[in-house]
Amino acid sequence: MLSFSKFKYSFVAFALAGSFLVGCHKTDDLNPTTNPVRSSGRTAAVSLTEGFEVGSTSPKTAYDVAPAGSSSGDNVTLQGKSWNMYDALVGNLSADLKAGSWSARIRNTGKITMLDVTTGISTVTIKHGTYGTDTPSTWGLWYSVNGGSTWTQSGSNITTSSTLQTQSFTISLTGNVRLEIRKLSGSSNRINIDDITINDNGGTGGGGGITGKKFLFDASKRENAGSADWQIDADGTENVPIYTGGTTVETAAQRFPTPSYTGITSSTPETYWRGGMSAWAVDLVKRGQLVETLPNGASITYGDASNVQDLSNYDVFVVIEPNRLFSAAEKTAIMNFVSNGGGLMMVADHTAATTAGTDANGYNPSDRDGDGYDSPRVWNDLMTNNGINNSNPFGFVVDYVDISEKPTTNVYTGTNTYAQTVLNGLAGTASKLAFYNGTTATLYPANNANVQGLFWRMSSTVGSNTSVMAVLSTYGTGRVVFVGDSSPSDDGTGDPNDNLFNGWSGDSPSGYTSHPALHINASLWLAKAQ
Repeated sequence: MLSFSKFKYSFVAFALAGSFLVGCHKTDDLNPTTNPVRSSGRTAAVSLTEGFEVGSTSPKTAYDVAPAGSSSGDNVTLQGKSWNMYDALVGNLSADLKAGSWSARIRNTGKITMLDVTTGISTVTIKHGTYGTDTPSTWGLWYSVNGGSTWTQSGSNITTSSTLQTQSFTISLTGNVRLEIRKLSGSSNRINIDDITINDNGGTGGGGGITGKKFLFDASKRENAGSADWQIDADGTENVPIYTGGTTVETAAQRFPTPSYTGITSSTPETYWRGGMSAWAVDLVKRGQLVETLPNGASITYGDASNVQDLSNYDVFVVIEPNRLFSAAEKTAIMNFVSNGGGLMMVADHTAATTAGTDANGYNPSDRDGDGYDSPRVWNDLMTNNGINNSNPFGFVVDYVDISEKPTTNVYTGTNTYAQTVLNGLAGTASKLAFYNGTTATLYPANNANVQGLFWRMSSTVGSNTSVMAVLSTYGTGRVVFVGDSSPSDDGTGDPNDNLFNGWSGDSPSGYTSHPALHINASLWLAKAQ
């Protein structure tokens, strides 16, 4: 994947001889522990999500718009939906508890009213917490089926705490339903509300709801560091460490891509969302799947009922060039998720003998945040230091190399059913694969007989155990796919300050239709959807 530093750091980077992290695309080229059974992936269709990720400017900066109590003055539009925020605003101060960059803040006995959902409501989840050092307050959720003439409370009163908590409500109503979040106590003490998720009634998705498999794209391991933007959508910003020292301002992903996926049709362009991996996600939605992001600061868990984004709630975990090591608990969670039937998509990048700089072979590392680890080392750490099976349980290791193939046509042609599904599945045929500074894998079938190469370097031999550019494997009842570079999935759009290149659909003739086919077929295979 292409990973040049941002222009504002280019002179510094060139000055650091031997440590300039060139990207994956050149400028002139385009036995595990028992855990809960996973969900089936069939879910109630999400009618609406609201994470209050409003970009650079809040649409509501005052609690109460003059004149006091003005209803129309408190009306705001978020993601095309009409809301009324009385004695409430959308804030991003350091004291605001938030899942992303923004959240709603309510004081006194303020309220947030969402105008009618037309497809009914089965359940609602809401994140809530106490603002800053304020005293905890209580709040409640009300609903109306007659346009706000009368209201009924759902469940009981909820008390906030100093950390974001998730509260679930079961409503089970059809037709038009209006929701209202009311602050009930605490006087001038403030509360934060974030990540409101509304599921329609019956999962029929009258508004275009999705009942397919659930894909979780990771953004918790600095996938946005440097000139990387391996996110499906990012509406906020955050300061991210850079390998040259200090930090840069990068786009920050939130849980739910915005605008809502319900607006995606067969003709929707990938720029509907802003991220270097948005084309991948938009394509999945067009095929009836559901996508989310695990934001920076969120936890990777498996079997934790208190975590709304626990891996047991998803079918596939997609991790594209992680730049931070997984913790011991996270590695246990990932291994158990796969062993119990989950799918893991592993994407890596180029590296060198060490992360200190260019090695004797001219290879460059890709440690964009300067913590001493890049994605090949992160993946090898998962496979050799997970506390469950430390002997490369997927049957391969990631090589410490920096290679380019523009493209390779050394593709598997044997009878392995899984490989044929990934190479010739519902999304079409993947017959070639282009890398622009990526890495390869070495296979160890003695560790896992189910490991299977998909693409090899042109200098290698199809069927060999070395120089493998893409791999599939199984572990327990789960599935794994590895691709050694993000260039094929980079769609060329995202953070405007990053150097991104369209390897997804614009890399002609190298990848072109082969790159979407490989990644979408692999995604569906991992989800057991083909």
